[in-house]
Amino acid sequence: MFSNNTQFQSKPEEGQAQSGGEETLEKHQECLRKQREAVKYRLKKLAARQSEITKKSSMIREGIIQKYQEIQAVLDEDLRTTLSHLEMEERAAVSALDGLMERNCSLIQEIEQDLARLTLALDQTDTEADTMSFFSYPDQEDMETANRVIDLLNQTDPSSVSLDEARAEQILNLTNNMLLLICSQTPIIKKLNKSYSSEVRLDPETAHPKLIISPQGDSATYTDTWQQLPDLPGRFDTTLNVISLQAFSFGRHYWELDVTGKTYWELGVTYPTIPRKGTTEACWLGRGAESWCVEFFDGEYTAWHGGVPHQLPFTKRFCRIGVLCSFPVGLVMFLEVDKMTPLFSFCAGRFSDCLHLALCPGHDHNGNNANPIVICNPSSANCDL
Repeated sequence: MFSNNTQFQSKPEEGQAQSGGEETLEKHQECLRKQREAVKYRLKKLAARQSEITKKSSMIREGIIQKYQEIQAVLDEDLRTTLSHLEMEERAAVSALDGLMERNCSLIQEIEQDLARLTLALDQTDTEADTMSFFSYPDQEDMETANRVIDLLNQTDPSSVSLDEARAEQILNLTNNMLLLICSQTPIIKKLNKSYSSEVRLDPETAHPKLIISPQGDSATYTDTWQQLPDLPGRFDTTLNVISLQAFSFGRHYWELDVTGKTYWELGVTYPTIPRKGTTEACWLGRGAESWCVEFFDGEYTAWHGGVPHQLPFTKRFCRIGVLCSFPVGLVMFLEVDKMTPLFSFCAGRFSDCLHLALCPGHDHNGNNANPIVICNPSSANCDL
């Protein structure tokens, strides 16, 4: 009897437990639905933002193209006007010379006619009286012809017809000034990039012992001598690397580095977590997931990230390299500074940490790589273009 009561009483408890379990599962299910909707909503917002950026970028691009076309139209119209003025002056000068040439041709014809008459008279065996009378005063005829020739030569001096060379020279000077002005304003992107310039100094406590860091922290030079330096945790002990003292975690930043005369170098950016010790390949710039770089070696350029090489189609030895880092869009771009030609760009997505400028000046490379890598900070007069 007791056991039956116990069994009978336990059923509601099991039902309550089952009901409570279902309620918990339903709550968890509802929670997951809400989380799913939140993620879906964020995905929708991200897609909308992507579309907005694409549309805005297209509008900006079209606006820039239109402005360049307008500039080209203005230049083309000014060129047409300038050339038309020069052409009209040329036509007038050519026409004037045509008139003078016609007068010379007319006199030549008259003289040739007189010569023909004289030749005919000399060929006649029986001289007629009329013919002799025509040539009875040869000296007077010669004098008149000579005077006519002298007058004509005086009136048809080629130097009397000339272009306005002073005006033409002024036009040439003005067009040259316009060219210099345009050159001073282009590439337009150069001014924009320089507006993102951020001053950095190399951190000597991260430099490999075979690197000499300048007192100002703006250059790194390879030395074959191992310097006796403290073995700090942040110091590279195998790769010839050094990173900047400053780290950046937002905004847009731009640096220029002078690599004149070098035959081997690596430039890039890195997270502070890049391995510093040992021979692991990740210690090299661009060989791990922590860094991005462009390398120049034996006349070839290679972009690196995550150990993946990208061979670049450039052969010219550039003197100055620009590095642009944009946190808002997750971009790392390398370019040559003179014409702002992009060398390579990494679409890195969202950066997970702050970034340091990083560089490797390379070993001596058979004695041909002694020059330092120099950071062209905005305050550095030695790096002014």
